[in-house]
Amino acid sequence: MSKTTPLHGLHVALKAQMADFGGYDMPLWYPAGTRTEHLAVLTGAGLFDTSHMAVVMITGADARELLQHCFTKNLDRCVGKKLLPLSPGRCAYGAFLDEAGSVMDDAIVSMINETTYMTVVNAGMGNTITRHLADEARAASRAADIHDFTDRVGKIDLQGPRSADILASVLANPAILQEPMPFFSFRGHFDGYAPEADQVRLVNGAPVLLSRTGYTGEFGFELYMDPSRLGDSWDLIMNAGAPYGCLPCGLAARDSLRAGAVLPLSHQDIGDWPFINHPWEHALPFTEDRRGFTKRFIGDDALLAHQGTGSFTLPFAGFDLRKVQTGPQTTVVDSKNTVLGTVLTCVTDVSIDRVESQILSVNNPDIPQGFRPRGLCCGFVRLTSPLEEGSIVTVKDTRRSLPAMIMKDIRPDRTARRPVREMLTSDDTHSHRVSNKSKH
Repeated sequence: MSKTTPLHGLHVALKAQMADFGGYDMPLWYPAGTRTEHLAVLTGAGLFDTSHMAVVMITGADARELLQHCFTKNLDRCVGKKLLPLSPGRCAYGAFLDEAGSVMDDAIVSMINETTYMTVVNAGMGNTITRHLADEARAASRAADIHDFTDRVGKIDLQGPRSADILASVLANPAILQEPMPFFSFRGHFDGYAPEADQVRLVNGAPVLLSRTGYTGEFGFELYMDPSRLGDSWDLIMNAGAPYGCLPCGLAARDSLRAGAVLPLSHQDIGDWPFINHPWEHALPFTEDRRGFTKRFIGDDALLAHQGTGSFTLPFAGFDLRKVQTGPQTTVVDSKNTVLGTVLTCVTDVSIDRVESQILSVNNPDIPQGFRPRGLCCGFVRLTSPLEEGSIVTVKDTRRSLPAMIMKDIRPDRTARRPVREMLTSDDTHSHRVSNKSKH
């Protein structure tokens, strides 16, 4: 039987289409439909229940040393263009590997303080990663305690260009949005593994850890809080978001958004093969000449042995919205019908289309008048040899064969990295905040 998040009753009341994902009964889409939800995140905002994700806390004098050994990202060289060390209030993306270099799970590590790190892994992986870290800590006699907080931390994601305006309406101290808050940073911290009340709070009194991260490729935030506050906080944000076109969004829109943004799904686009030769090598600590790594970590030798050999994961985009199924019967072939590999992900990004030879999105500043994207299928293929950007292949399942182009990137003009102050457009923050506070 599937587990549920604290917002399960709300999803059912909203008539969401529910299905099992990662062992949880989760909303796939709501009555508005996946296309409308996807476009809302590009033009307004969308609110996602992501409490199925697992939080693992690593504490102790050797917490950083343990993560340096187990996590691919070099935490001493990972922040900004200058590759500064990870510091309190900053986050890093990487993966936990086994000795063969295969992915146990990908994760975001956030540094709370010198001895406390929060790691967010995928649904159902909290116990696995906790055991792995604890085993490695014991093996090397490292002073680190690992705590699995699966189902003990609530999480909702507010994503889209109007997210900052909506937050300004619901934060007890909206002035925090005027302070520097770069991509992959956060405000607030955990006190006893719950967000501390005096750091960041909503006007309903709920303390939150507010993170400039997400899984859509668009501007937005992730909010961590006590699970008991999820329901009233969801309602607060949805009420404040109504004037900005905010919609509840399900996993289907999350999937199409992340694929168009060239973001991997763990255990599908990355998995039980070496974590290399793919678009996410920024998660690896390569030396400048790319012949080695700037630190040692589990699986490093295996990765170097497979660099430029084995399999190659590449993004692709089709020429219309039709898609193929994924699975062992779905293949990638060339013009001579020679099998080149398999399809890992294939979804439709409804916010993009081709105009002549260029892919444009609804956020492109130069879209032609009347641009109404039909959508393009896109995703990732895993091939036995690399292909150049622009190469044409065919993706085929048992029903159809579709032409596709190998890409370096897919959906252009994404907003994820834009500064918060640049995205704030509302001049009536105070009136919205007072109005919402009075409702709660």
